[in-house]
Amino acid sequence: MIKTLVLGPAWVGDMVMAQSLFKAVLERSGSEMLIDVLAPSYTLPLLQRMPEVHDALAMPLIQHGELAIGKRYKAGKALRTRQYDQVIVLPNSWKSALIPFWAKIPKRTGWIGESRFGLLNDIRRLDKAALTSMTSQYAALAFPKGQEEAAKTIPQRWWPALSVNPIEVQKTLDKFSITLDKNRPVLALCPGAAFGSAKRWPEEYYAELANQVIDEGWEIWLFGSAGEKAVGNKIQSLCNNRCRDFVGTTSLPEAIDLLSVVTNVVSNDSGLMHIASALKRSVVAIYGPTPAEFAPPLTVGAKILQLDLSCRPCKQRECPLGHHHCMKMISPEEVKAAF
Repeated sequence: MIKTLVLGPAWVGDMVMAQSLFKAVLERSGSEMLIDVLAPSYTLPLLQRMPEVHDALAMPLIQHGELAIGKRYKAGKALRTRQYDQVIVLPNSWKSALIPFWAKIPKRTGWIGESRFGLLNDIRRLDKAALTSMTSQYAALAFPKGQEEAAKTIPQRWWPALSVNPIEVQKTLDKFSITLDKNRPVLALCPGAAFGSAKRWPEEYYAELANQVIDEGWEIWLFGSAGEKAVGNKIQSLCNNRCRDFVGTTSLPEAIDLLSVVTNVVSNDSGLMHIASALKRSVVAIYGPTPAEFAPPLTVGAKILQLDLSCRPCKQRECPLGHHHCMKMISPEEVKAAF
């Protein structure tokens, strides 16, 4: 039995995309293989819905930017008894390679990142011109050194696919007193974006879209984190409280269960967009400061809306020019036409 540990990314959307690596590793192993993933605790509900993952392990609680040498050493030492044959380190920071090093895992694979010589002993140099998407950069680490370009194109069988339990889905629907009506489609709106305001399509546009489809017989469900509550409140207010507002009220497992039963999804480039895609929903994804080519929705029939402007993709958290044209010039009518 070959045992591989993956040190997972910190962002929800990135963790969803990491499933492509897990699929590639298992397919290429050609023998019995166990994949464990060490990741922030808030991402574990995602890993628990990936059949490729044998065990989801919680990272020690470390604040962003904190070196925390003692915590990392203790975590690495604790992993030694698991006797992993290889670790694949997805984050590019120097400190992210400390735990695998102290775990004494024989083969430590990852991109060079912040000059991690010594900490990693199967170190790779990323060719961004060849591996243009995050999923390809992750999946490339399943291949031997020098063969990474084999992951240049991700086959559909490696696309993320989260599993759901119908019994748990029904429990979630019951908790929120939801009875699905097959004659009334549900449009999920995901108006937040943890990266920053530049990635958010305006709330007024979401509300205009919602009002149009509500009048046509659709039901609207709003999704987002607790930190995006103000965004949900504004849309709900502009819709005269005609939406079901789940922003900040669901756990991540509950949000996954609810998204699994919606008809269509309109979302910014966010973790929820990648979750909806991995649930094989019909997704319309709106991109502004980030290029869709780097992290597209990997689901059949997904529609991508992005503009060809000289100022994008700027990859900034807030619009540096102050006009936010990359988002404001995409109209509710265009989004509605996409689904």
